[in-house]
Amino acid sequence: MASSTWWPILVLVLSASIADLVSRRIPNWLVFPFLAAGLIATAVRSGWAGAGQSIVGIALGVLVMALPVWLGGMGMGDLKLCAAVGAWIGPAQLVIALVAMGIAGGVMAAIWAACRGSLGEMLDGADNLVSAIWRPECRASIPALSQAGARKLPYAPAIAFGALFSFFAK
Repeated sequence: MASSTWWPILVLVLSASIADLVSRRIPNWLVFPFLAAGLIATAVRSGWAGAGQSIVGIALGVLVMALPVWLGGMGMGDLKLCAAVGAWIGPAQLVIALVAMGIAGGVMAAIWAACRGSLGEMLDGADNLVSAIWRPECRASIPALSQAGARKLPYAPAIAFGALFSFFAK
């Protein structure tokens, strides 16, 4: 992707990270305009081919994040933020961002759990989350993000790390 996408992505992911850290929510008024702007900017810059790449980037972000959201391990704001990032950087660069995001999110979660003395509980929860993919009976043991006992980790900083890292990894 063009280096001109660096600045909008930087603004998007830093704003989303601050919002997520402060309120544990990523607001729609932030991600939807950026998603639309990414689609439009890419179409203007690269024509129909660029618009197609932007749409595939959006779809990839949604598809990859849909399973964790469906299982209750991630919020819809994270999915929408990934889709908005995908609109700007397209699918090839988004794959790099998603790998870096997963690594950063895992490290963040492990540090967060270790600092709170709940590393074992976090690993059990991760096991239940992964098992729930093919064993539906495990879904009952996963606390939904809306439940009071759920441990919530703002994931926008991990998304930000992945998106920004993808610019240097190309």
